[in-house]
Amino acid sequence: MTILTRCPITLAELRRYTVARTLFGPVTLARAIERLGFVQADPIRAPARAQDLILRHRARDYRAGDLERRYPKLAIEEDFFVNYGFLPRDTHALLHPRTPRKTWSKSHEDKAAAVLAFVRERGVVHPHDIDAQFQHGKVRNWFGGSTNASTQLLDQMHYRGLVRIAGRASGTRLYAAREATPPPVAPQVAMDMLVDVIVKKYAPLPERSLAELVGRLRSGAPQWANDCRTAFQRSRTRLPSAEVEGSRWYWPANENPRSKRWSSAEVAEGEVRLLAPFDPIVWDRRRFETLWGWPYRFEAYVPAAKRVRGYYALPLLWRDDIIGWGNLAVVDNRLQSQLGYVSGKPPRDARFKRALDEELERLRTFLGLA
Repeated sequence: MTILTRCPITLAELRRYTVARTLFGPVTLARAIERLGFVQADPIRAPARAQDLILRHRARDYRAGDLERRYPKLAIEEDFFVNYGFLPRDTHALLHPRTPRKTWSKSHEDKAAAVLAFVRERGVVHPHDIDAQFQHGKVRNWFGGSTNASTQLLDQMHYRGLVRIAGRASGTRLYAAREATPPPVAPQVAMDMLVDVIVKKYAPLPERSLAELVGRLRSGAPQWANDCRTAFQRSRTRLPSAEVEGSRWYWPANENPRSKRWSSAEVAEGEVRLLAPFDPIVWDRRRFETLWGWPYRFEAYVPAAKRVRGYYALPLLWRDDIIGWGNLAVVDNRLQSQLGYVSGKPPRDARFKRALDEELERLRTFLGLA
């Protein structure tokens, strides 16, 4: 499906559309997750975890840690999609039952069966409970160190859909047996539905980025890994799109980048937002550079001497322009901020200074410092 217009869509219109469609709210936490379709998780807290930094812009009266506190009562699951994070159960059901490429040995299957029986008996378990009961010992992990074999086995069982995350205790995942999986829909239908979730989350998407994200479903839904290419090809004809400055861009079927609904009052009035590195507005680094004209990189795992903008730099949005970044920290119960600007200095507009102060005050409230 192609949108044909007399006047070509411009990058400026795509920028406004990107910001306005993604920064909705404020709505309830459940509604925010539903509208996003997926919330990426990250364990780094600088000054809060990525999932909290994403949701604070969209969920009403949101405070750091609310997702973890309220998770057991929300109709969501924690699992791998195109990244690891949180997603509605209807979407989660499309990813299962998974058939991972690596098969288990008979002895490994027996271990998993014994652990699953124990989990069913207990209801909700901590990895320490499994370790104490079965004494599986240690195994080598991805980073070259060692980890509890029980923890690794639970991770594998979670990926295969045998157990689910029931909640967390001080950040550690608690496990419960997963309920019976609804009958799977046809692979083509499921893949198209999953692609639609991706596009709803990250639109507007350049074609290359859409292809990359659909390809990530090889990990989220490995049972249909061979269908990713054809699912991408179908999306090129199913979804509305337009050629913009030499690249084809895609968005959801019920949206139009030129609609007046994207004339956001917040954008027009010039609110400042400090965005998480994995916020849907900035997640696609290729799109980011195309829309805002400068390269943003996540540098938490870059050696300190080689960092350009900081350990956990948060892109700084003003109106519909991302003009800089901020590194935030809580020291002695006070929020400290170090800001940088693409131009080398902040806007001279007094409204920017006022909007920035308001954003920092919102952050203090979010962090429980106000």
